Amino acid sequence: MEAKAANAVIEELERQAADAPQRLRVQRQGDRVDVRGEIDVDALVMVVVGSMAGGP
Repeated sequence: MEAKAANAVIEELERQAADAPQRLRVQRQGDRVDVRGEIDVDALVMVVVGSMAGGP
């Protein structure tokens, strides 16, 4: 379950970065992620909660 939530977080951060590359940069580095910029926390929380509830 933790891996599913972690993956959901990373995917959402990458989606946000793709939508607004001037405001957010996300770079995977092995099992770590470098995140720089503004994050839409509400969207991030919704994705995590959805992943925990078994959503897409």
